[in-house]
Amino acid sequence: MPPIHVMIKPASAGCNMRCRYCFYADEAACRQEGMRGMMSRETARAAIRRALAHAEGSCTFMFQGGEPTLAGLDFFRFFADTVRQENWRGVQISYAFQTNGLALDAQWAEFFARNQVLVGISMDGTAQVHDALRPAADGSGTHSTVMENLQMLRRAGVECNVLAVVTRQLARSINQTYNFFSEQGVLYQQYIPCMDPLEETRGGREYSLSPKEYAKFLHRLFCRWKADLDSGNYVSVRHFDNWIGILMGRPPESCNMRGACAIQYVVEADGSVYPCDFYCLDEWKLGNVMQDDLAACDEKRRQLRFVERSLPAPQQCRECPWYALCRNGCPRDRVQKPGNMVAINYFCKAHREFFGLHIREMQQIAQSRLFVLLHEEKRHSPA
Repeated sequence: MPPIHVMIKPASAGCNMRCRYCFYADEAACRQEGMRGMMSRETARAAIRRALAHAEGSCTFMFQGGEPTLAGLDFFRFFADTVRQENWRGVQISYAFQTNGLALDAQWAEFFARNQVLVGISMDGTAQVHDALRPAADGSGTHSTVMENLQMLRRAGVECNVLAVVTRQLARSINQTYNFFSEQGVLYQQYIPCMDPLEETRGGREYSLSPKEYAKFLHRLFCRWKADLDSGNYVSVRHFDNWIGILMGRPPESCNMRGACAIQYVVEADGSVYPCDFYCLDEWKLGNVMQDDLAACDEKRRQLRFVERSLPAPQQCRECPWYALCRNGCPRDRVQKPGNMVAINYFCKAHREFFGLHIREMQQIAQSRLFVLLHEEKRHSPA
């Protein structure tokens, strides 16, 4: 088997915040059994053994939720110790941890630094936007605490990036958001378009992101990002890194730009395995680590045709000059339109408008030795 990626949800859908747009709370509500409690050490050990038996070369454990810190620091100490004990085959291990940042302290920072954990902090830019959409469970603002904890992690030498959900509100304030992150020294930024609830037509929520607003967002963000790049200040924005990488002949690392779903394993708190964080639903369950090895989960994935269903592209896509960059995006972002046999990306018009405006600049950047040098320098420098 090639290197594998295993996402662990040790606190299931539990969270100490109440983000207005949380896609995983929505997924859990659509399952027969939504909240799965906290992951036991027995289940964690089973997940570790299954992963290490299946991996060849390397294995990445990614922790998400809900909010993974709710499982407690002792759980993660146990997890890392167990990986060391069980890794008799010498698989290369790496860790990633996506958190809302609310409950972090110096002990967490020490653990992350000692185990070389890449930490992603979820933060929606400025306090005005963030606190309106990402309140604590009691309704209070969280921005100041999260920002303080991000700076604490950086002082402790922890490698960090920031993930922002692109809502209508953030899209309209992207210049302020980008400036804020840059002023705070956040040089690794990821922006993910907001998803509407599974059972609803897109665009009906107060935070919903329309294709028109997303196009404006991409344009404004690119202009700010390119101005920094032209002055020798490279900021890693995942979308642009991937698109320019494609123009340089490199495969995208982001699965929503590959034209096919990646092979992943998402392990819920009770040991249930799913093929993707966006598809932790009853109809897509692959097995359970307490009874099934990952080869059995792979076979179930094939039976469900999870990857195969992501492959077809509409005629409109196949004829589009930008298909090599877009590839119809993530299946969760595809919508069925009248007259189309295959669902098409909800943000298709946004991508077409953006690439039409900026493809020449992107091609020039892809050919620029300065971009390559700055990108490689940032990739190999400490956080």
